[in-house]
Amino acid sequence: MSGAPAPAWLRWLPVGLLVLIPLLQILVERPVDLGFLLGAIPPLATLGYGPLGTTLFSAAVLVLLNISTVNLDRPGQGDLIVVTFVSVLSIAISWMRRRRAAQITTIRTVAEAAQLAVLPPLPPRVDGVRCAGLYRPAQRGTLVGGDLFDVRRGPYGVRALVGDVQGHGIAAVGTVTSILGAFREAVLDEEELAGVAARLDRRLVVDAEDAAAGAVTVARVPEGDPDSVVGEPPAGQRSDPTSGELFATALLLEFRPHSAEVRVVSCGHPAPVLLRGTTAHEIEVQPSPPLGLGIAGLARPVEREVPLQPGDRVLAVTDGVTEARNDADAFYPLVDRAAQLAAEDPAELIAAIWRDLVAYARTIDDDVALLVFAPDPEGEEPDTGTVTGEVLESREGTNKEARGEG
Repeated sequence: MSGAPAPAWLRWLPVGLLVLIPLLQILVERPVDLGFLLGAIPPLATLGYGPLGTTLFSAAVLVLLNISTVNLDRPGQGDLIVVTFVSVLSIAISWMRRRRAAQITTIRTVAEAAQLAVLPPLPPRVDGVRCAGLYRPAQRGTLVGGDLFDVRRGPYGVRALVGDVQGHGIAAVGTVTSILGAFREAVLDEEELAGVAARLDRRLVVDAEDAAAGAVTVARVPEGDPDSVVGEPPAGQRSDPTSGELFATALLLEFRPHSAEVRVVSCGHPAPVLLRGTTAHEIEVQPSPPLGLGIAGLARPVEREVPLQPGDRVLAVTDGVTEARNDADAFYPLVDRAAQLAAEDPAELIAAIWRDLVAYARTIDDDVALLVFAPDPEGEEPDTGTVTGEVLESREGTNKEARGEG
């Protein structure tokens, strides 16, 4: 695999020139000489072919320049040297492009594997809860941004986390990893959902203190300088103390076994939406401060218990959804649209909301996370694997398709 293939027209262009130029030269009367145009074919071949294809085109050009019946002026020694030099240079460039493309593919494959390990696809079911999710990072070419989510089963039921860390893109991945790691441990240890929130907050507070103190600093050891001390970067490369300010908003949900309710804790995050039939409304929850501000030492987060009925669905989003604006600068009306688009199947609901959001918003410049949870303790296990958790790597094609521009 060496990257996306060249478009068809780019591959046909050197072929067309290779045929068209000699044909025109035969038809055109002297003293017009079109032979010099053949020199452009080897560089063009590098854009659509590999080293072997470029070599074949270069050889064809040199042969044509020396066939008198084609009616091309026989090139002088200097002309042949120039064309040969251009051909060799084109072959070398093509070889380097192919090698570079292979290296980029390898790097990207490793990066995608690492990012998917941080934020794996959402399973279609976790115990008695059906799940569907959609995640689209703001930074193109990445799979993980500043939003995060996870669903885990533990001794106290199924627990879900939806969050939004400070910043987005690659710079936020470290914080995302830290929060997810703390969440996966707290799910197993903390009996109360508020205790899970306190653990996440403590993790960010400690990380922020370490970053501010410069404890988390990695320096490269210059080659040939074994006496260099790792952890002491040169002057001008030390960590900025202000970079220790870490915080995140988070929404925690808990579905206990054999319980017809959902428990909710919000740490500065947009409230979840409860969909019942064709109606929808925000779940009123007392918000706690965002994570990373020391909420464990201020006030314990307040849990809200919300009764559920068969067929209810709980929709959780990040502010990339609620703060999306249209051309009139109006925010996306999530509750109203969710009620209009309500679908019983979580995956269908997610897909409908995403299409509606893309069509509504002027542009989407923030990370977006959409998740739906539908308690279904009597449901059967799905036959297929993780098919409803979707990561949208490129938004441009989706935006055009949703708007009918593609």
